Amino acid sequence: MFADVGPIAFAAPAYLWLLALPPALLVLWAWRVARRAIDLRRLRQVRVSPVRERWSQLGDLPLWLCIVLACAALVLALARPRGVAPALGRAGLDIVVLQDGSASMYVRDVPRGTRWARSMEFLRRLGDALRWDDDRMALTVFARIATPQVRLTRDPNTVFFFLDHLGERPPFGLEDETTWDTNVEQGIAWGLRVLEKDREIHGPSGNAPTFILVSDGETWSGEVARAIDRLREADVPLFVVGVGTLAGGRMPPLPFPDDGDPPPTVSHLDRRGLQRLAAEGRGLYFELDRELDRDIANAVIDAGRRSAPPKVEQSTMTDLHWPLIAGACGIAAIGALFAARRPTLWLQLAGAGVALIVAMRVLW
Repeated sequence: MFADVGPIAFAAPAYLWLLALPPALLVLWAWRVARRAIDLRRLRQVRVSPVRERWSQLGDLPLWLCIVLACAALVLALARPRGVAPALGRAGLDIVVLQDGSASMYVRDVPRGTRWARSMEFLRRLGDALRWDDDRMALTVFARIATPQVRLTRDPNTVFFFLDHLGERPPFGLEDETTWDTNVEQGIAWGLRVLEKDREIHGPSGNAPTFILVSDGETWSGEVARAIDRLREADVPLFVVGVGTLAGGRMPPLPFPDDGDPPPTVSHLDRRGLQRLAAEGRGLYFELDRELDRDIANAVIDAGRRSAPPKVEQSTMTDLHWPLIAGACGIAAIGALFAARRPTLWLQLAGAGVALIVAMRVLW
């Protein structure tokens, strides 16, 4: 049972009565200081010496003062004090994944299946690295148009359900004309809309928003530049993860007649364009199969957490007797410096050792 004294509670308050002894000993110590001062004054008056003598004002009395203070600290330690300590941490992350779902994601130039399947494998590693008690994740897929697949959620089952059921191919079919184009601006716009909608429903979030773009590349345009400006105004960093190879792979055959310019027959990773997107978005660029998936996920999460505001978590009770024991040992060590006689020093060390052993046996 704890006895509360302000913000500090004592698990063994029965030992607190011993605190009556140190004040009495301090009074005795002060009397000894006064007596020594009187004795030194009388000695200077009656003692005649051709050499000017220097006498210590306190002698070895600081040693006994340290012993009294160390005993007081040990008594407090025996009472097992505990204090309320607020735990400071970082706020969670609101990660919005902007996943490229255009026709080029069907290309098979990566070690394991298509670029889409490779992206889903990375997103699973990202989900495994998140701390789902505070972190949230949303997913938006874009081609010419963008569609949100998963709203911001703390439920990992919702995210992994989507990744498992659409792990082989994008939600946009090759027979749709909208699949044969890539509009990063739409993906970023929908990502910002996901944050705005969540703010309308749940109010302002204490988490740090972070965008992760997974794509094989897109030609820079003025529309994308304006979308990046909106990201900078919202103070949302954009991390870019490239998927694909510079050598590229063959595009799937066009399933419908094309009246305009036909799409390219080979799709390459636009590394330079993606690096520019990351730089303009105040994020970092990574590339699948050049680095381990878990390293990329951890780097993105760590960078996002560093930008997150501090958060005061639930306060916890912390034991305070171990710092008091360490303080008592330190005070006794300081007192040993004032020992004028060797027997006094050994007596002090023996007494300190016995007191420490008794205290440790009681507290252990």
